[in-house]
Amino acid sequence: MRQASKLIKFTKIAIALLSIFNLSNICSLKAEEVLRIGAIPDQNPEHLNRLYKLLSSELSEQLNVQVRYKPVTNYAAAVTAFRTGNLDLVWFGALTGIQARLQIKGSKVIAQRDIDEKFHSIFIANKKSSIQKINNINDLKTLKGKRFTFGSESSTSGRLMPQYFLNKAGVQLKDFKGASPGFSGSHDSTLMLVQSGSYEAGALSEEVWKRNLEIGRADPSKVFVIWKTPSYHNYHWLAQGNLDKKFRKGFTKELTNVFLSFNEKSKKQKQVLELFSAKKFIISTNENYNKIEKVGRKIGKIK
Repeated sequence: MRQASKLIKFTKIAIALLSIFNLSNICSLKAEEVLRIGAIPDQNPEHLNRLYKLLSSELSEQLNVQVRYKPVTNYAAAVTAFRTGNLDLVWFGALTGIQARLQIKGSKVIAQRDIDEKFHSIFIANKKSSIQKINNINDLKTLKGKRFTFGSESSTSGRLMPQYFLNKAGVQLKDFKGASPGFSGSHDSTLMLVQSGSYEAGALSEEVWKRNLEIGRADPSKVFVIWKTPSYHNYHWLAQGNLDKKFRKGFTKELTNVFLSFNEKSKKQKQVLELFSAKKFIISTNENYNKIEKVGRKIGKIK
C-alpha cells in the first residue's frame, strides 16, 4: 500500500512538472512572436526609416509584443511580402492595398489617416515650360506632347488617379512626348525631376508636395502647381486576417484601437503623426476602396 501511495504521489508530481514545462514553452513561443510591419517606399528612405523606427517602438510598448519594421525595395515587393505572409501589417496606398487584399482572404483595412479620407493628387510643372494653370479638367489635354512623369507605376496618387483624370480629358499615355510618360519611382523623385527641368510636368501626392515646400526642398521659383484632382480615399493600414491566432484573441481590435488613440499629448505619438503628416488616425474599411478598385480594373492595374 505504501509503495502504491508513493507511486501515485510521484506520478502527480511528474504530471505537474510536465505541465509547468509545457506552459513555459508556450509562453516562450508567444514571447518570440514578432509583429512585422512594412510600407510602400513612396518617399525617401531617410524619412521612412525615422518614421517606422518611432512607430515600431510605440506599437511595441502599447501592445506588449515585439515589432519589427522590414523595408522593401519597391511597391510590388510590399504586395509580395504581404501575400507570402512575410509582413503582418503594411501601410499601403489604395491601389497596392487592394492588390494585396484581393490575394489574401481575411485580410482587412483597419485604419487610415484623417487626410486619406479626402486625398488629392496634384499636377506640377516647371516654370520654364509653356504650361499654364489648369482650371477645368478638360484643359489637361494641354499636356499632350509634353515631357511628363508619374511616380511609381503602382502608385495611387502618383499614377493611377492622375492617369484616370487624364483619360477623362482624352489624354492617353501615348500622347506624351516620346509616346510614353516617365515613371520616377516615388513622389519625391517626381518633384525633383520636374523642378530640375528633366520633365516639363508630373503628378504626385499633395501631402508630399506640401511637406517639401515646408522643408524647403520644393522651390516655388522653379516649379508650381497647375491642377488639383477631386478627392478620393487613399493610404491605409492593411492587416493579415490571422493576427488574433498569431498573438491573442482580440489582437486586431487592440491594434486598431492603438492607432485610433494616437494623439498629440504624447511626445512620441505626436512625432509619429507629424511624420505621417496627419492629426490623427481614423477607422476605415475595405468598402471605402470599391471605387478605386473599379478604376484599377479599368486601367488594367487590377486583374
